[in-house]
This record gives sequence, structure tokens and C-alpha cells, in this order.
Amino acid sequence: MNHTLHVEGATLRYGERTVVSDLSLSVPPGAVTVIVGANACGKSTLLRAMSRLLAPATGRVVLDGADIHRMSTKAVARTLGLLPQSPIAPEGIVVADLVARGRHPYQGMLSRWSREDDAAVAEALEVTGTAEVADRAIDELSGGQRQRVWIAMALAQRTDILLLDEPTTFLDVSHQVEVLDLLTDLNRSRGTTIVMVLHDLNLAARYADHLVALRAGAIVAAGPPAEVVTEALVSEVFGMPCRVIPDPVSGTPLVVPVGRHHSMSPTESVAP
Repeated sequence: MNHTLHVEGATLRYGERTVVSDLSLSVPPGAVTVIVGANACGKSTLLRAMSRLLAPATGRVVLDGADIHRMSTKAVARTLGLLPQSPIAPEGIVVADLVARGRHPYQGMLSRWSREDDAAVAEALEVTGTAEVADRAIDELSGGQRQRVWIAMALAQRTDILLLDEPTTFLDVSHQVEVLDLLTDLNRSRGTTIVMVLHDLNLAARYADHLVALRAGAIVAAGPPAEVVTEALVSEVFGMPCRVIPDPVSGTPLVVPVGRHHSMSPTESVAP
């Protein structure tokens, strides 16, 4: 089923510091939504609220018509999975055991580990390219390998909504594309609703069905990348002069920064 996730008039704070004010957002079911914005604009804070880790000071987050903070932890975990920005693994835990923790929402006093659990873990290890390190301690892996293991744990949870905060962190360019292709495949084949925070605006424009641009805790623009990513928007959100041209591979907007030593007049053209 296509689950629904909405943020309704949420104000998000850390102590006395307000990060997001009166923000409303509807996540398109079955689509890939990417949240972008400058550092400290509220991207990760918004994702924390959407995943039930941070309670709004005002407003609410609504999952399938219910206030997410009034739902049981297990009910939320069976519908919504989260990969936080800086996850911490128990010391000495091996990869297979960490990925298996993605199956915890399906375990209980009367339920035992099943073949379905085995299959979910095996598939997650395989598609993330981490099966070959399944018996190694997570502490022994490179940053890129660890990131793929965390993604595997999130995939093993097999939720219909998946929230990921910077899933391409620590990955080189080729592995960034592999991970984003993997998440797109998951969306296309299973209809998984995906919400990601990404720093790379060009990758966001290429992979998003729905793009949300934040500035100072407020939504500046939201919609298809072709409508959202404009030179004016990039200037407003990131404070960066640029030219926006069609990506020669995907046809999506491609942002070309204009540095102080490579400035050009607005009438000059940019070769594709």
C-alpha cells in the first residue's frame, strides 16, 4: 500500500533554539523526494522529526492519518525506516549481525527468526555489495563500506517508507551513483517511498521525483527538479551564482557554479 506522511505546521527546536518554524510538507507516496539546502538550514532536523526522533514544539507529523508520536514504536518501525546521518554501531559487532538488526521490528515474544528474516538480510547484503564482508567486524571496514552496511540494515527492515540522511556520505563518486541507483531500483520495483537529504544538488536533481529546497528552516520551493532548480533558486538558497543547463546524460537540471575567477556575463552561453 502507499502510506502517507505529512508534516503539519511543525516548529522544531533544540532547547530554546528554533530551527524550523511552522513548516508543512506532504511526501508524495511512491516517489523519491530529496531535501536540499545549505548547511544548518534544518534538513536533518526535519528528517529527525519525520522519523519520530524529534517531537515538534508545535504542529505534528502524521503517518497514515495518525500522529506519529501517538503510535507504538514497533508500528512505526514496520512502516518507516531511517538511516541517520552518523549512526553508531555496538563495539565489535559483525556486519551480518548489524544488518540483522533491521529485522527487530518483526520480532517479539511469540515470534521467532524466520526464513523471511534470513532472506531479507541476505538480499540486503547482496544488493549493497556487502555480502563478502558479512563476517567482518564493522570497525574493520572503510568509511564507504560501513555506509553501505548501514544502508543494508535499513533495506533489511523492508519498510514502505525509507528516510535517509546523507546516504552517500563517505562514498566516492562511483559508489554514490551506485547507492542512488540502488535506491531508485527499490523505489521503482517495490514502490518504496524514499525521502533523502543530499548535499549534492546535481545528484539530487538527477534522482529526485520531488525536490524540496530549504532555507533557514523554511521551504523555499518544492516540486519536480526541472521546475525547482533555477539560477535564482540556487542563488537564494545557497548564495551561489551559477548557470543551470541540461544534464547531457539525464536531461535534468545541471548546476554549473560561477566562481570569482570564472565569472561570465548573463548573455554568454554555456556549452553543453
